[in-house]
Amino acid sequence: MIIGYRDFEFDLPNALLVRLVEVLDGMIAAPLNLISLADIPDQAQGVYQLFFNGDLVYIGKTDAEAGLGSRLRRHYQKIQHRGNLDPSNVSFKAVRIYVFTAVDLETQLINYYGGNSKVQWNGSGFGSNDPGRERDTTKFKEEHFDAKYPIDVNRPLTFSIPASGTAASILAVLKNSLPYTLRYENAGGRSRQPHSDLTTTTITLPQDKIVTAHDVISAIVSQLPSGWQAVRFPSHIILYKDNKNYIYGSLISRS
Repeated sequence: MIIGYRDFEFDLPNALLVRLVEVLDGMIAAPLNLISLADIPDQAQGVYQLFFNGDLVYIGKTDAEAGLGSRLRRHYQKIQHRGNLDPSNVSFKAVRIYVFTAVDLETQLINYYGGNSKVQWNGSGFGSNDPGRERDTTKFKEEHFDAKYPIDVNRPLTFSIPASGTAASILAVLKNSLPYTLRYENAGGRSRQPHSDLTTTTITLPQDKIVTAHDVISAIVSQLPSGWQAVRFPSHIILYKDNKNYIYGSLISRS
């Protein structure tokens, strides 16, 4: 022992975790809907929890660039039009943290609440983005989020679809409005422009029969040149000019 001197080491990550758990556990969860999310700051960094039927199912973190409001709205969209999942039964807690960039609070919180076996949507693919055509040949495990809660293409649409227009223009409206991924063939190579069949084919939608995404896509495919097919997967829909048999997808329509 040196007189007038002492070592002091403060366990900042653990102290922050303990206090954060107290804050989270003392909060009341809010419904994950646009009304509740309206006042959540977009540029706020922090951590959040999602609950399904009252059970904690997901823990995430954000930085200021992809803030709490933006991330939670993305999750809100993700849970729409899903089988076996009523969005009104999903709620959230969110905490803004001003200094935590050096601390992996997400992993610490997941471990504290029992790991991925308890926080079931973590590690299930819930927070992932569409990797592209690789997803079209992937078989999901039973515990994967999209396998447990597959998209429902027969839900009534809550947005307007043009009565007529090019296939590309109608598909663009659908792609931008659906709460899940819709991919369709481009002009080739690295082009982001739609395939020429989609930009040159005029589509007329029978309005009395257009209620769901399945209805719209089937009507479009029926008016495209021969060789197109639309396929539904647990996580997304594709529309490509090919005759491939997608063993993990279900055919919607073929021209």
